Amino acid sequence: MKKVKSQLKTVQKKLVTLSKQQLKKQLAAASKSLVNLSKQLEKISDHVEKLQAAEKAAKKKPAAKKKSTVRKKPAVRKKAVVKKPAASKGVTVLGSVFNAIKRSKKGVAIEKIKEKSGFDGRQLSNALYKLTKQGKIKTVSRGVYIKK
Repeated sequence: MKKVKSQLKTVQKKLVTLSKQQLKKQLAAASKSLVNLSKQLEKISDHVEKLQAAEKAAKKKPAAKKKSTVRKKPAVRKKAVVKKPAASKGVTVLGSVFNAIKRSKKGVAIEKIKEKSGFDGRQLSNALYKLTKQGKIKTVSRGVYIKK
C-alpha cells in the first residue's frame, strides 16, 4: 500500500510539472500573438494618420485660392420650369399593377397583369416584389397574385 501511495505522489508531481510546462507554452504563444497584434495595430494607426493628413491637405488646397479681381458676367437666369402635378394613383408602375390586382377577387395571373398594365417582364417583376414586401399583395400560387 505504501508503494502505491508513493507511486501516486510521484505521478501527481509529474502531472503538476507537465501542466505547468503546458501552461507556460500556452502563455508564451499567447504573448507572441499579442505582440504581433500590437504591431499590426500600430501599422494600421500609422496608415490611418497618413490618410487623414492627406485628406486635410486636399481640403486646404481649394481654400487657399486667392480671390480674382476680374468680374464675372452675371449668370443668365433660366425661366422657371413649370412642375407637373404629383402623379395620381394608378399612374405609377406600382399603382397600376396594384390596381390591376385589387380588381380581382380570385387572383390575377402575370399575363393578365401584363395586358392590363402594359409593362414588360422586368418592370412587372420588380413591382410585384415591392408590393409583396410592402404587404399589399400576396401570392396565391405561382404566378397568381391577390390583394391582402
